[in-house]
Formats: sequence, C-alpha cells, structure tokens
Amino acid sequence: MKTNKLIALIALLASAVFGAAAQNGTVSPYSGYGYGLLRDAATSIQRSMGGVGYAMNSGRQINAMNPASYAAIDSLTFLFDMGVNLDLLWNSEKQSSGTVSDRNTSGGLDYVTMQFPLGRYMGGSVGLVPFSSVGYSFGTSINNGFDSRQGSGNLSELYLGVSGRPFKGFTVGAQISYLFGNLVNDTYAMLTSGGTSLFENQLNVRDYRLNFGVQYSHALRGVDRLTVGLTYAPGKDLRGNAKKIYYDSSDESNEPEVAEEHNLKGNYSLPDTWGAGINYEWNRKLMVEVDYTFQPWSKAKYLGFLGDSPEQSFRDRQKLAAGLQYVPNFRGGYFSRVNYRLGAHFANDYLVINKNGLRDYGVTAGFGFPVPQFKTTINLGFAWERRQAHPNPLIKENYFTITLGINVNEMWFRQSKIY
Repeated sequence: MKTNKLIALIALLASAVFGAAAQNGTVSPYSGYGYGLLRDAATSIQRSMGGVGYAMNSGRQINAMNPASYAAIDSLTFLFDMGVNLDLLWNSEKQSSGTVSDRNTSGGLDYVTMQFPLGRYMGGSVGLVPFSSVGYSFGTSINNGFDSRQGSGNLSELYLGVSGRPFKGFTVGAQISYLFGNLVNDTYAMLTSGGTSLFENQLNVRDYRLNFGVQYSHALRGVDRLTVGLTYAPGKDLRGNAKKIYYDSSDESNEPEVAEEHNLKGNYSLPDTWGAGINYEWNRKLMVEVDYTFQPWSKAKYLGFLGDSPEQSFRDRQKLAAGLQYVPNFRGGYFSRVNYRLGAHFANDYLVINKNGLRDYGVTAGFGFPVPQFKTTINLGFAWERRQAHPNPLIKENYFTITLGINVNEMWFRQSKIY
C-alpha cells in the first residue's frame, strides 16, 4: 500500500514536470549575451538556502555541486530528486520616452538526479542539471518598420559521478558530464512594405566537462559537526559549431543563407571553476553554510559574430552565498519535523554590456515537508532576486521564483531474510 502511494506521488509530480518542461525556463534580455545566464547545479533544497552546497553532505539528499558528497549515502539507500520551477519577472528600463515596464512568466524542468551506493565506503550519482539558459522576446520601432528580437535554448549537463571515503571524515569525488544544447538568438526586421528578414545566431555545443571535489568533516562535541568542501572544474575549449543564418522572405527559393560559420574549438572556451564552502551542523537541528565561487571568465574565449551589438565582453565571476536549515525535532510531531530554510546570495556576473558589469543578488526561503510513513520529502522554495548592470543599470529585473521538488529516500538494497 505504501509503495502504491509513493508511485502515485511520483507520477503526479512527473505529470507536472513534463507539462512545465515545454516552457522556456528563462525570460531575460541579459540572457542574449555570451552563453546566457549561468545556472548552478543546486537542488530545490539548496536553492532555498541561497544556493550553497560545496560543504554539504547527507545520506538523505543529493548534492551535485560537490561530487565528494556522494560517499555519504547509506549502503542500503537509493535517492531520487527532481525539481521544477516557476519564475515571475518584472523588468523596467529608462528610455527617452520614459520608463518602460514589462511582466513575464516562465517555468520548466529544473533538474533530475539519482544517487546510489557502490559499496560500504563509496557512492555514485547520475543526473541532468542546467548549465545556462537563454530566453527573451522584445521589439522596437525602426525606420520604415519594426525590429523584433527573440532568444531561446539551454545548455545542460548529463553527469556521472563517483565518490569514495579513503579514511574517516575525508571523501573525494570525480564527475564527468556531457555538456550539450543549442542557444539561438533571432533578430527580425519587418518592413512596412511587407518584407521580412531574419538574422539567426546559433551556438551548438557538444562536449564533455570534468568536476572534482573533496570534503572533510570533523566531529565536535556531541553530534555537532564541522565540514569544509572544495571543488574544481578545469577550463577547456568547447566543441561544436556556431552559425549566423540569413533568411529573406522576398527570396522565392526560401533557402536560408549561411552568412558566417565557424567551429567552437579554438574560438570559444569555459574558464576554471573553483568552489569552496564551510558547513556547521548543531545538535541535528541547525545547519549553516557559507560558499564562495570564483570563475576567471576574463580569460575565456568567445569569438561571436561580425556586426554583433551592443559591445559585450567577459569579466571574472564571483559569487558569495549563505544559507541555513532548521529542524525543531526530527523525531517529534509533524511540524517539528518540517525543515525550515533561509538563504541569500550576491554575485558579480561574468557579462559586461556596454562597459557595464552585470550583478545579481537575492534572498530565499523554503520548507521541506516530510511525507507521512515515508522518508520522502516535498521541498517548496521561494526566492526574490534582483538583476541589473552597474554603474548604468540598463534594464532592472526583479524575479520571484517558486521551486517544487521531491526527494525520494528509499531502502532499496535491504536483503530479505529467510527463516
């Protein structure tokens, strides 16, 4: 009976996932530059805590931010975690005619991950997590017509990671992922005379990526614990291709013209990524973590296309995040077992647009609701985020994000006894 209820619960959430996955997960004009808006591989639990995770490890949840965490799983346990999100966006921009405001919504599948034991001191994980996304649509008037710009697409990572514990308190992990996806930026020129031209920029990525991590946990008095974590993903040239395609509605052949094309290798790259965190757990009730991320994007290569505007470049990305989780009594009544979460983050992003660096910051909150008679948890998170350029703010964006996740924790590897 319990199994049937669990299957029904997963099926219900899966229906919501596939319905939401048809939508684009980003609505921001800033996503039209570079590789789009970067997405850290945080679960719904971690997003509710400001996006921390480098020093987090638990046998009850999956942490794809640091592969060293996979060894924390119990040798009899199987974990499954899946999340969807809904974004509500309000943006404003000062123009010569006054301030122009707009509202949009977006949503979709955020991630799917699984974790499993590989022995008493080893664990593994597979999953699909986001890397970056593009999504926007806006238009302006031009001489004798109208100019419309649209963008869509995602870069995702399908990963496989393993972790081991060589000695007490210390774990080390490695992860390889297949980085894939298509980023498309379209510019339509619609003339009052009736003609329409389309310039389409395509970035198609098919490559691999590595990530390494270590964690060390030190027991303090009682059940208190202090953990430090470090991750490193080496930078690399990307593989794939980039195309600029021109379409002209007046061309009777209706054949697109490839105006520019080049390989990504040698022209586009990703920088090194360093992540460090410190986590403190007190009395099985309170967990606090602070994380720092550094990526030297100023050294990355990005060729782009001839005639691209406005001026864009990259700078080093730095992100500081902090979060906490509080459980009043994990053996008490229902609301005493609910997980209460808070967090915040601040980031100097990698994009520089017309000599203005992009910034984003936000606060988060969330709850982890235990499913009665199961070790499964339903995670509901909320976040408010502000994104704008500096010193000239250009477009000011305010996001309110709702994240829903399910974390299934089941004893799948217990052997039956015969009496």
